[in-house]
Amino acid sequence: MFKIFIVEDDPWYGELLKYHLSLNPDYDIDLFTTANDCLINLYQNPDVICMDFGLPDMTGDKLLEKIKARNPSASVVVISGQEEISVAVNLLKSGATDYIVKDDNSKDLLWNSILKIRENSELKQRVEDLEEQLVEKFEFENAIIGQSEGIKRTFSLIEKATRKNINVSISGETGTGKEVVARAIHYHGERKKKPFVAVNLAAIPKELLESEMFGHEKGAFTGAVSKKIGKFEEAQGGTIFLDEVAELDLNLQSKLLRVLQEREVVRVGGSEVIELDVRLITATHKNLAEEVEKNNFREDLFYRIIGLPIRLPPLRDRGSDILILARHFADEFARTNGMGSVHFSDDAKNKLLKYHYPGNVRELKAVVDLACVMCEAEEISGSDITFTAVKSRQNFMAEDKTLRAYTCDIIEHFLEKHNNNVVEVAQKLGIGKSKIYNMIQNKEISFNKR
Repeated sequence: MFKIFIVEDDPWYGELLKYHLSLNPDYDIDLFTTANDCLINLYQNPDVICMDFGLPDMTGDKLLEKIKARNPSASVVVISGQEEISVAVNLLKSGATDYIVKDDNSKDLLWNSILKIRENSELKQRVEDLEEQLVEKFEFENAIIGQSEGIKRTFSLIEKATRKNINVSISGETGTGKEVVARAIHYHGERKKKPFVAVNLAAIPKELLESEMFGHEKGAFTGAVSKKIGKFEEAQGGTIFLDEVAELDLNLQSKLLRVLQEREVVRVGGSEVIELDVRLITATHKNLAEEVEKNNFREDLFYRIIGLPIRLPPLRDRGSDILILARHFADEFARTNGMGSVHFSDDAKNKLLKYHYPGNVRELKAVVDLACVMCEAEEISGSDITFTAVKSRQNFMAEDKTLRAYTCDIIEHFLEKHNNNVVEVAQKLGIGKSKIYNMIQNKEISFNKR
């Protein structure tokens, strides 16, 4: 929400301004009748403060000075009955954003002034985000790390994608790093100085998605009190990343197809045709070809977006990359938190390598971060490694194992859970304790006596 303070000692006029601005549902408005009440509430960090110049407890110039001292980023609009140019000039020199004389047009002038302030604020934020992204781009080479054959193939495809302006479709399980790859392609390509706009299609309500993607004109629907620029326009000249593209319903799929074919967009409720120059990168954890066969995804859109396909391998198939990534995440956590260098014990390494990682790289990072907190003497032991994921049947059966091997996994799990109490585990599983001891003796299961 966009936070606005109104400071006006005339209750009727203050309520009039508040009602008028409240027509925009994005505005959160508080009304105060004294300067002191305004100052007490500055901790709320309002975006705009609309203040009367002639308040009973403080002059406008003094209030402006105190506001700027405590909250220099707030925009201040002075509304006054005084028409002296010198007063307006002095206030503007002192940091006021605008000066409005009280008359019949005041509320409309205030509306337009706040609209411009908000647009400038959003533009400034976009510039700051872009600058931050340009700084972070150098970190992606460290984030996409590994030596397995699967990740080497991924590196090769990323390199090809950075050299050509072709649509890219990234697939892979949740947590494999699809957005990281998308950003790496953008920030190492020709469009790196232009915006990278990421849209998670699964996170936006269906009824808002068309407006979010393509924008809308003022009055296009109830609540559309001002023009909105869509994500495609925001990405002009750069890259738009549509994550979870398989979640798009068929109606919006047809509209997306038209935008991609014509390379132009029309805002909802508008008629102006806006030409687009954007690169498209999509991602999904689903098999899009299967979704086409199920009639959940348009075949023509599938061929339009497929471009250069990049399939990210799950972490369980990347072998020693698990330890390489774990070392990277541990170093990163230690550096960020001012810790000394940490290392992994052999049992910690074995435990990391044996796990199936349903959450992939994202889960591994969470596990390592927690282990860095729990470890003692700058060594991560096996007991510091904690996996909290719920093992679904699909993940549990992800590897081809014998029944004996799965039995070993189950017993190891319960031994760890019950602090290696063999008797308790035997009772829990309904098996003889001698069977567990025999499996330990034959080294079929690991057993670290505490």
